Amino acid sequence: MKKKRIVVGISGATGPQYGIRILEVLKDVEDVETHLVISDSSKRNIVLETDWKVDDVMDLADVTYDFNDVGASIASGSFITEGMVIAPCSVKTASAIAHCYNENLLVRAADVTLKERRNLVIMFRETPLHKGHLEILNRCADNGAILMPPMISMYHRPKTVQDIIDQSVGKALDALKIEHNLFRRWVGSDISVAAEAR
Repeated sequence: MKKKRIVVGISGATGPQYGIRILEVLKDVEDVETHLVISDSSKRNIVLETDWKVDDVMDLADVTYDFNDVGASIASGSFITEGMVIAPCSVKTASAIAHCYNENLLVRAADVTLKERRNLVIMFRETPLHKGHLEILNRCADNGAILMPPMISMYHRPKTVQDIIDQSVGKALDALKIEHNLFRRWVGSDISVAAEAR
């Protein structure tokens, strides 16, 4: 069985938990092969913000790449993938994507994803936003990226931080057309139906 290749980028914004969770979920999807690139800054954030070791995060992926290896397979459009998710995506990375500034493999892989008209999901992690942020995000959207900042939703009644992470991760996987059961989906505003779903 030919596997779907999904590229996962983890950049240096706060929230590496999102990228890690995506890798955890995809590891259990039989027909998916993950290709991971982690920025140098994100390695520091993984240590600061989680209980994970960087090597253990890398072990979740099927294939890993050096951040500076712009000659890697995922740097070419001839290497077929289903798409890419950057979780989290820093301002610096989003800015580089917006301006096609391919100085590292993470940005180059994102640029390739866009030029080949594949889905690029950007989980942008910054708040509040000034006009410069909005301009680079608008440019990313104009180039074809799917902007998906991890926003907290309440309709599924999250009880833990993991519930909140899973809802955002699930939305990213939806955009990449990967089936999952990470959160309870909206079934309408009928109070009796909502009560039964609890």
